[in-house]
Amino acid sequence: WALHLENVTVSLSGQYECTFATYPYGTKAAKIQLAVKAEEERHHLKKVWLNQTLEIPCLENATSENLSTYPLKWLVGENGRKEELVTKEPSCPAVYRNSSVLYRQRALLGLNNALKVFPTKITDDGRVFSCHVLYHPERVQKSSTTVRIFGK
Repeated sequence: WALHLENVTVSLSGQYECTFATYPYGTKAAKIQLAVKAEEERHHLKKVWLNQTLEIPCLENATSENLSTYPLKWLVGENGRKEELVTKEPSCPAVYRNSSVLYRQRALLGLNNALKVFPTKITDDGRVFSCHVLYHPERVQKSSTTVRIFGK
């Protein structure tokens, strides 16, 4: 016997109990605690040379899930402030929202929704680029990458 839950939301978190009657042993029961997480985040560090192309995959291990069927956005942050660079809705072209002069012409959405920044500049050092994928209104997966720029 199994309980199948669809469209799982945070509100489904809690303790579940399965009780059944057996003959001749009587009633049997099992309990399980379900914890539904609203978001999951992974952190990475990427090192790149100055004036080279920085390419960051959206979700490192998302090969089994097709990202093109979910809304996603790329943000860049520094000192707690985040700025949206690009958003992508399923089956629509990417919308670039980089109001920042720093990334206006340098940030592009590449294959598999990877973020490409070219050329890298010393001002990119220490910046955190994050990709947010909205699988469900209550389920967001995030991947953030801190960038380190090196000069020759």
